[in-house]
Amino acid sequence: MARAIRSGRKPPAARADPPAAGLRLWAPWRYPYLRAAGRSSSGCIFCVGELTSPERRKRLVLHTGHYAMVMLNAYPYNNGHVMVAPRRHLASPELLSRDERNELNELVTRSIELLRKALHPEGFNVGANLGRIAGAGFADHLHWHVVPRWAGDNNFMPVLASTRVLSQHLLDSYRRLHPQFKAIKAGLALPAGIFRTSR
Repeated sequence: MARAIRSGRKPPAARADPPAAGLRLWAPWRYPYLRAAGRSSSGCIFCVGELTSPERRKRLVLHTGHYAMVMLNAYPYNNGHVMVAPRRHLASPELLSRDERNELNELVTRSIELLRKALHPEGFNVGANLGRIAGAGFADHLHWHVVPRWAGDNNFMPVLASTRVLSQHLLDSYRRLHPQFKAIKAGLALPAGIFRTSR
């Protein structure tokens, strides 16, 4: 640039278009979420009852136990982001029975173990948001998030463009994780009137 000014030539014009002009980040599974944003919810994603195999895949359910279930988050923070929820529609941990607490804890632990084996993350975020003010998307149905983490997985995109870049499609994640979760045995006796374990 200095050489161009000394020689009497005009410096090159600054680019008018942003650096990523012409590039696209495709996340088509987010469109239904955007269309439904602001509308009242038509039901609880965690209250599933018995599901056929195609229904399980459509709803991204990896495991259903006696008292609790595991499903992929349809709007994940990272690849392999799962949610662990009680089968009963409850909003807070103090409402859970001892058996429900035991199975939820077991499924959070097994989820970490299976995600570590399948995806080889370097760490995890594990937690629950209690109440809408705390960030719960489904505040009436308690659930824990288990989010695998890798070095460099959180870059400038969320900061500058409010965009998360995920390297694996949700159905690819489901196909990879479902066989792992299918083998879970919660280890609790099946009480009368409670749903069967996952198929």
